[in-house]
Amino acid sequence: MPTHRIDVHAHYFGGGAVAALAGKQPPPGASAPWSAESTLEAMERTGTAVQILSVPFTPQSQSGGDAKGLARRINEDLATLIEQHPDRFGALACLPGDDPDTMLDELAYALDTLHLDGVGLTSNVTGRYLGNPWFEPLLAELDHRAVPTLIHPTNCPHATELAQGRHPSVIEYPFDTARTITDALFAGVFHRHPDLALILPHLGGPLPALAWRIAECTTMPGPHDPTTVTPEHVTKVLAALYYDTAMGGSPHALLPALQVAGTNHLLFGTDAGAAPPATIDRAITALTTTLHSSDLHAVEHDNALRLFPRLAAR
Repeated sequence: MPTHRIDVHAHYFGGGAVAALAGKQPPPGASAPWSAESTLEAMERTGTAVQILSVPFTPQSQSGGDAKGLARRINEDLATLIEQHPDRFGALACLPGDDPDTMLDELAYALDTLHLDGVGLTSNVTGRYLGNPWFEPLLAELDHRAVPTLIHPTNCPHATELAQGRHPSVIEYPFDTARTITDALFAGVFHRHPDLALILPHLGGPLPALAWRIAECTTMPGPHDPTTVTPEHVTKVLAALYYDTAMGGSPHALLPALQVAGTNHLLFGTDAGAAPPATIDRAITALTTTLHSSDLHAVEHDNALRLFPRLAAR
């Protein structure tokens, strides 16, 4: 099979990442331990030229843990993997979630010393969403660098109750994506940081389908500045975000994102490492039977090259 796809949403569960997952509920599709060899074989099967790897969690220093040390180990593991396979893997930096200064220190090391391709964040860090002032120093730096940043969903503070005994990935994860972007919109984050280059997994969850409703609610009383947080602002911001196709691809999933952002802001993603291979195959089939020709190639390949220029030199 020809390999041309650039997968912006694939998970690394090797090396230091294994320690972070100890004792936690694994993703429903996780199976054998992660290895470069098995991952490359799976990439060949799905026609994937490059996987941009990330971890779907933010390390915390709790119960004697060392968030900074764990993030550093994961980032150095990823840098080594890219050095060994520069044409097949990219990586998004893992940041420790203890405090903004520590996040900024690791960001600088991961991008300036290790030369990773972007940053991975979670939709919330211990219940703090992107509109929380706690994130301001980090968002300012991400805006300054205009670095691609994947906002991976995670448990909301009430996920146990809301999931009703099911794995939170069923619906709680995509709803947390919508929750954190809505929080950022109403908090004025995108006015202060207009050059953020955010990638939303799973086609943004319900966010595109709720776009008109969210925009319209800015005209109603609430804790936001109605002179700047307007329907036009919401529409403009949502059109400028990027949406990956992991766990999506069918017409009813794609249509809202296409209407909100257009083909040029969709990116190919698989959720590899978390989603089962059969689910990935069905999502790819749905994508390739919904989009065609230049639109499909843009989503599978061209759009990612604009965000990740290192890959253009392959």
